[in-house]
Amino acid sequence: MPAQSYVNGRYVLHDSAAVHIEDRGYQFADGVYEVIAIYGGGIVDEKPHMERFFRSLGELNIPPPASARTIAIILREILRRNRITDGALYLQVTRGVAPRNHAHPPDMKPALVVTGRAVRWPQSFAAVQPIAIVGVADERWTRADIKSVSLLPNILARMSADRTGADDAWMIDGAGYVTEGSSSNAWIVSNGDEIITRQLGHSILAGITRQAILKHFGDALKFTERAFTLEEAKGAAEAFQTSTTALVKPVVKIDGSPIGDGKPGGVTKKVFEAYLTHFAAHASAAPSAAPSAAS
Repeated sequence: MPAQSYVNGRYVLHDSAAVHIEDRGYQFADGVYEVIAIYGGGIVDEKPHMERFFRSLGELNIPPPASARTIAIILREILRRNRITDGALYLQVTRGVAPRNHAHPPDMKPALVVTGRAVRWPQSFAAVQPIAIVGVADERWTRADIKSVSLLPNILARMSADRTGADDAWMIDGAGYVTEGSSSNAWIVSNGDEIITRQLGHSILAGITRQAILKHFGDALKFTERAFTLEEAKGAAEAFQTSTTALVKPVVKIDGSPIGDGKPGGVTKKVFEAYLTHFAAHASAAPSAAPSAAS
């Protein structure tokens, strides 16, 4: 069955889906996006994802293209049309189409695109491939808390990692502290099993996986939200990173130096297994059918 996507009010074949060349997302990266995991047909952490999505729109003064209820219906229709049980949804809103100019008309109609794809999620910690990361300068704008489609610095950071044979990059701010990965939140584990991740602010994205871990497992594990340097990370007992599509991924090497004994650690394993339980619980919450517009 050919893949289908949603583009501005229509479900179309993915291979022929298109937006206008003067869409401001294409011209100026003037838009926001969200990526949401699907497990067993259920939408994982839908509510916090949509809260972040609407917050990002508000921070850029882009009017929502539709109500939260309507967007929920579109998401489920994309899953149904593409027969996705395990996968990821991508939704993007731009300010819309207008003649190329930094200033924009006040009555623009936002553009909404939704796509879906299948993903094979790991079922055990042993199935997760550990990674090596490198440190790079954080060259992003000062509002990394907005999930903007303007990702060129993130791409350049990942390219730096690729050139050295590493799997990803952690970005370092002007004061020498780790902000986050190119598409993930960064964590370390102290020798006393304290799990440390940078506090929220304009310097990092409020990751939904990050939020779920802190919210649901804060009583069982020791967490501290504070900044840490790359040197502290290199001397940590363990390190890992989190994101919607990578879940919890152990980091075993930073700038060529092994972390701990150079193998995925026990605390990281506990975090992964706890999060996987949370992740998999959404399968039983999968709706039998998409909600109707009238319901």
